[in-house]
Amino acid sequence: MTQVIRLSDNAANRIKEIMSNADNLTIGVRVGVQSGGCAGMSYIMEYAKEIKPNEEVVEDKGVKVLIDPNAIMYLLGTEMDYKKEKFSSQFVFKNPNETERCGCGESFKV
Repeated sequence: MTQVIRLSDNAANRIKEIMSNADNLTIGVRVGVQSGGCAGMSYIMEYAKEIKPNEEVVEDKGVKVLIDPNAIMYLLGTEMDYKKEKFSSQFVFKNPNETERCGCGESFKV
């Protein structure tokens, strides 16, 4: 079965960094999608303190990522990367299901 999401080394290292600053109750990061943005959907990330019913749990490179059940079909096969540029740093989702992405890279359409 295809893993819902894969992490690049940069993304895994950045999540480990973030987790080291989070409180002890945090077990990983949760990734989901929500309606909004100029292309229709946008990615959301938050700390996860527990595994919710029907969530997909992906363990990759020593990091636990929980996938919102409503987001699984949108994220299937996605690679999560972390890009550091001169003026900004952000998580980037390379999603094979996207048919359209807005110019700012914040939202997408499948």
